[in-house]
Amino acid sequence: MMTNASEPIIAVRNLKIGYGDKIILENVNFQVRHGEVFMILGGSGSGKSTLLKNLIGLYPPYEGEVWIEGADMVAARDDQRLLMFRKFGVLYQGGALFGSMTVLENVLLPLNEFTDLPEPVKELVALAKLKQVGLGAAAQKMPSELSGGMQKRAAIARAMALDPRILFLDEPSAGLDPVTSAGLDHLIKELSHQCGITFVIVTHELASIYSIADRIIMLDCQTRTVITEGQPAALREHADDPWVRRFFNREPDPIELPPRR
Repeated sequence: MMTNASEPIIAVRNLKIGYGDKIILENVNFQVRHGEVFMILGGSGSGKSTLLKNLIGLYPPYEGEVWIEGADMVAARDDQRLLMFRKFGVLYQGGALFGSMTVLENVLLPLNEFTDLPEPVKELVALAKLKQVGLGAAAQKMPSELSGGMQKRAAIARAMALDPRILFLDEPSAGLDPVTSAGLDHLIKELSHQCGITFVIVTHELASIYSIADRIIMLDCQTRTVITEGQPAALREHADDPWVRRFFNREPDPIELPPRR
């Protein structure tokens, strides 16, 4: 099924997810537009990473649909499912580079797995991806020789190896200092603008949210669903839910003090 730019690139419908008998989220509905930076927010234990794993097909939901470029990831089987995996790339929280391989060999992995390109062409593609993320000179280094920020960039290069239109990032700034985190935000913005990549990012970093997010959804562990959706700056000032406003303004929950004697 073909899609066009007026349709959402991702559509989540009535999703219900969890582990065993425990329901984490239910009645989850949202859409992601072509080329936007879309962020999934929420407090600890709200199900952000679990939702991401359901979106990319690692976990099957209890109910609902996940449409990616016009095809339902939940219903896809066998060859159709493999084709859907090529539509997106994933950056896991730790980067997940293979320590026994060079940076270049890590980026070559998807090309070796999913293409029949000649070896010299594969290497040219992998080197081009590394240059896109500012790591052209690090191709022959081992992951252990890279800083945390450089490892995240290398993992993004690997996620881009097959030219996906969507990148899913799980806590990309985790463990990074503010300067390195800002550099990663700048890279994401550049890739979005220059390459038209759609980003779906799980995060709780307010600086990143205000810097690069076009729209967000916020999950809530009490109601077990999406409690708000919109642009971060607007939600900071005008959200109906006071917890949402506190989140965006980095305010603590009110504490009831004992009465004074």
